[in-house]
Amino acid sequence: MANTRQASRQAAAACAAGEGAQASASASGLRVNTAHVVRAQRMDRLATGVLTAIAVFVMLIVVSMVGYILVEGASTLFSPGFLTEPSRSNGTAGGVAYQLFDSFYLLVITLLISVPVSLGAAVFLTEYAPEGPVTRIASTAIETLSSLPSIVVGMFGFLVFSVNFGWKYSIISGAVALTMFNIPILVRVIQQALEDVPQHQRDACLAMGLTRWEATVHVLIPSAMPAIVTGVVLSAGRVFGEAAALLFTSGMSSPVRLNFLSLDFSSPTCAWNIFRPGESLAVHIYKIYGEGSPAAQHIVWGTAALLMVCVLLFNIASRVAGKALAKRMTAE
Repeated sequence: MANTRQASRQAAAACAAGEGAQASASASGLRVNTAHVVRAQRMDRLATGVLTAIAVFVMLIVVSMVGYILVEGASTLFSPGFLTEPSRSNGTAGGVAYQLFDSFYLLVITLLISVPVSLGAAVFLTEYAPEGPVTRIASTAIETLSSLPSIVVGMFGFLVFSVNFGWKYSIISGAVALTMFNIPILVRVIQQALEDVPQHQRDACLAMGLTRWEATVHVLIPSAMPAIVTGVVLSAGRVFGEAAALLFTSGMSSPVRLNFLSLDFSSPTCAWNIFRPGESLAVHIYKIYGEGSPAAQHIVWGTAALLMVCVLLFNIASRVAGKALAKRMTAE
């Protein structure tokens, strides 16, 4: 009996010791977890502060740059006749009416060439091309072309289109040169938009008996259209401000007089003649910047402000168009 009571007391003591050790371990673990949480929260606040400071710094740079250009060029931009009169005295007087028209004309021709080609290439690479050497070579070629300096593209366009094709300095030479580095951008944008379409939509189309082409035309492209339109408009903004490639292809001058009512496409004064020289806004800035006269500097800042406003409008239009199409496609 005494042995039994002693064993019971030893067991009770052992249980009490175990519970005490467990409680001590739990308290220690709780302290460790609490310290870890405090340390993680401190690091989170530090990282959030650093990233916020970087974002604010970048925004300040962008706003300062845009604001400075707009302030410097606002007086010239809103002066009477700046947007409606042609330039005079080698660009140091008058307005930028012809340069503004040539910029939009180059942009329209570039998009008319590059959008169908890019759409076809993106559809092929996304929906038809099997994984293999062809896809890898095509992807490498697209990435290489997109990384080429624009002045190299301009030199190539000058040698091939202006010299060998005999197009000389012309709107069409500049548009084809711009197409060369606009196509890689659009291909990647359209490819990404098509890849973002859920796979179950493709499977449902094929299950209903649609061919791959019918599924692409009637389902996949409409579903990806908001992202495609956004990418096209953003690439248009980049093309609109290009200068280096156009220096060697479309030239650095516009005709003294353009006739917008003429349909004689062989006339050098016909505004719609794609084989006449054309001067974009960015090239106009480059040409007259070196003049040095106060009047020329006013024209430079006014043209830069106009170019900045156009690029900002392209970005706003891309967002509005993308949201409107997304809302219409999703019926939300």
